[in-house]
Amino acid sequence: MTTGEYEVVVIGAGASGIGAAVRLLDQGVRDFVVLEKGNAVGGTWRDNTYPGCGCDVPSRLYSYTFAPNPEWSRVFAKQPEILAYLGDTATRFGVTSHLRLGVEVHEARWDAAALRWRLSTSDGEITARAIIAAAGPWHTPNLPDIPGLQDFDGPVFHSSRWDHDVDLTGKRVAVVGSGASAVQFVPAIAPAVRQLHLFQRTPQWVLPKPDHHIPQVERRLLRWHRARAALRGLEYRTLEGLGFAFRHLRTQPVLRAIAKAHIRRAISDPSLRRKVTPDYPVGCTRPLVSNDYYPALTRPNVQVHATGVAEIRGNTVIAADGTTAEVDAIILGTGFRILDLPIAERVFDADGASLADHWQGSPQAYLGTTVAGFPNLFLVLGPSVGVINSAFVLIEAQLTYIMNALRHLRTTLEVRRPVQDAFNARVQAALPGTAYHAGGCRSYYIDANGRNSFSWPWSTDRVIELLGRFDPADYRVGEHLREGAKA
Repeated sequence: MTTGEYEVVVIGAGASGIGAAVRLLDQGVRDFVVLEKGNAVGGTWRDNTYPGCGCDVPSRLYSYTFAPNPEWSRVFAKQPEILAYLGDTATRFGVTSHLRLGVEVHEARWDAAALRWRLSTSDGEITARAIIAAAGPWHTPNLPDIPGLQDFDGPVFHSSRWDHDVDLTGKRVAVVGSGASAVQFVPAIAPAVRQLHLFQRTPQWVLPKPDHHIPQVERRLLRWHRARAALRGLEYRTLEGLGFAFRHLRTQPVLRAIAKAHIRRAISDPSLRRKVTPDYPVGCTRPLVSNDYYPALTRPNVQVHATGVAEIRGNTVIAADGTTAEVDAIILGTGFRILDLPIAERVFDADGASLADHWQGSPQAYLGTTVAGFPNLFLVLGPSVGVINSAFVLIEAQLTYIMNALRHLRTTLEVRRPVQDAFNARVQAALPGTAYHAGGCRSYYIDANGRNSFSWPWSTDRVIELLGRFDPADYRVGEHLREGAKA
């Protein structure tokens, strides 16, 4: 059983959790445990194994600065390679000895008398002075409530829970959703299926993907630190340029011209072009990149339904516009519960109120990392710091902040509510002038209350700068109560 007392508990062993463990070890903290409910590390890259699964950020940027990998086989790596990289990093930096696989956290409650977190897990009870919640937002599938879906007698699965026992060859397949996952797996399965019906409630902007196989000569060059750092810096600035365009709507004509040219090059049919061309600004939804998605939609066995699904009757999918499709299998490419984080229902303050109770559908934190009312709790990839850049960049910036906070932690550390409220007010005030907020599209950035609780309205440089400075004045800091307490 996983029992006992720890200085720190890390929840999740994906990119955030592995990074947190490495940073703890680097800081000299040995008394910690990483709890992972899955049977292996990797998080979203362990769960998502659908055909064509890969990264939409350049591989060199989608990796830790402390663990560069000059051996990526592609500019945009595929899922198996990314998963292997995460596993190798965990092993190489000594994380595995602190890892407990197959252990799910049922709940965590703050004990105000003991000044510790009490965690109930699938493998016993443990306590900790601090929690780093690294479960991530791309974790729990967003399953649509479609009447009749439960009664469909063929295979039904979400893209992140791909059923590899189902042979789609020669089958009639319905794909519900046209987001980031569908853009990758639709081209991968389209050649094999008899008929593919794509139900697209909202079209997505899909930009060209500058991907290619990396030859050995280039890999040898990238083993040189300066070359690798220069290329990573170029890729970082390129994505920052894209983010600048999303934050300044006057640049939209240029972005639209690029995106529309990408459509025109692949699709000659005017009707299909209209179906896949959004009427909102580029950046209003998550930016997608692909070179084979649009060509896949032109295949004779692929039909795009520019509408959502109303219901399922028998093996018939009935669209919201009344059109129908007879299918043998249904694949849900409907994304994840990005803002409705499951961890929020499992973490409770001293009065028994959960994070979800506090948030009431609109997640709020300070710098996406700490939450008023929840001492010694740290979030990675929390609300309102979603940047248009590599998640690894944000993860490392937040971990720097968390490590600085832990150095100030003696008994309790809790962000002051006025500090948190002022931060979120500034974020919300800055969002309306950006494509993330002003575009009028449906996106996972918008929470249940119609508030953008995901996006960061400024540059990634700015969030890195803010997270690089820990100010104890922003916090209620407890006094020393025990000698020899670790930082």
